[in-house]
Amino acid sequence: MRTQSSNLSKPYSRTVKLTACAVGVAALLAAGVARSAEVEVLHYWTSGGEAKSAQVLKQMLDEKGDTWKDFAVAGGGGGNAMTALKTRVIAGNPPAAAQIKGPAIQEWGDEGVLVSIDDVAKHEGWDKLIPPQISSIMKYKGQYVAAPVNVHRVNWLWINADALKKVSAQPPATWDEFFKTADALQKAGIIPVAIGGQSWQEAETFETVALGVGGAAFYKKAFVQLDPATLKGPTMVKALETFKKIKAYTDKGQTGRDWNMATGMVITGKAAMQFMGDWAKGEFSVANKVPGKDYLCVPGPGSQNAYTFNVDSFAFFKVKSPDVQKGQKDLASLLLSPKFQEIFNLNKGSIPVRQGMDLSKFDACAHRSAADFTSSQARGTLVPSWAHDMVDTPAVEGAFYDVIGNYWSDDNETAQEAADKLAVAARTR
Repeated sequence: MRTQSSNLSKPYSRTVKLTACAVGVAALLAAGVARSAEVEVLHYWTSGGEAKSAQVLKQMLDEKGDTWKDFAVAGGGGGNAMTALKTRVIAGNPPAAAQIKGPAIQEWGDEGVLVSIDDVAKHEGWDKLIPPQISSIMKYKGQYVAAPVNVHRVNWLWINADALKKVSAQPPATWDEFFKTADALQKAGIIPVAIGGQSWQEAETFETVALGVGGAAFYKKAFVQLDPATLKGPTMVKALETFKKIKAYTDKGQTGRDWNMATGMVITGKAAMQFMGDWAKGEFSVANKVPGKDYLCVPGPGSQNAYTFNVDSFAFFKVKSPDVQKGQKDLASLLLSPKFQEIFNLNKGSIPVRQGMDLSKFDACAHRSAADFTSSQARGTLVPSWAHDMVDTPAVEGAFYDVIGNYWSDDNETAQEAADKLAVAARTR
């Protein structure tokens, strides 16, 4: 997901005389502390379902004999966390691991601050466990420097089941059906679409709309290849018009609203639908809501045969302490372990990135996600989420955010004007 912080250690002193026995116990404890690596981990999992997942990772690392040092930075898209990370790296005091992904991994690699964990990856056979579209992102110059923890599907539409029943509607499979249902919901006094007025949420919603309107081939040409003719062409104009049409079905209180607050509106029935990645499912789970009964998860209209993926991953930074280096390898090994993959992804709402996992404990939304991931791989419609740092450079992504955000807020800007600006933004360096 998008937007999301840091700390260190304590001296110990004692004035009370110790007996010979107590001295022996203290020495044993000191030896234990020396062996325990304090692994500082920067992440932005601070909402309900995400925070629960971070706690699981902490507990499992502690069980390995290491000490998790939490460095949590609030904010759903990671921007705040990346600012904090840059500050620490520039100061020469990076955390042991940080939640970063996509091209940013390569950029940190170019800075010479990442450490290889290839020995762990080779020993555990990561190349056979991780899909190639994802493993390539985790490597720098052919060596693993980061470990993925999950696969999020981004192009989901979350729906309050009762709201849909009130207007006697089915989950919309096309954009015509979507707007027809939105009209009915609005007449019934229900906010059709919940969204937070933050740039990454607007970008993510547009990304799903563009995939649904244009399909995977169009999506790749526009957002992966950054083809200027496609970015300002008629299909992009249609996608932008469809995106802007959604605004009439949102509420005026959206400015600055965090994504999980928007999900909460769907959970309580104040709103009916939300375009959001499957981390939203963690919020439904924390609220004890049941998929298929209380809420529905369906691909965004028109995107049933495609899959936008967003992968949470941790990159490892060069540190001097041998104990912390050992802790980094423990963490890397843990992240791909079957036990962690199951527990973590059940909490997070995502599916395991480790292939061949038993999914019997996972719900219907996860089974649909896993099946669609596999089928999209086979048909070539598995695409990285540009809105979630998986494909474009931060400069291009930020420029796209600006274009989409300005277009969403400016009622006078035309879709063609916005499309032309996207083509210019793609050239940002």
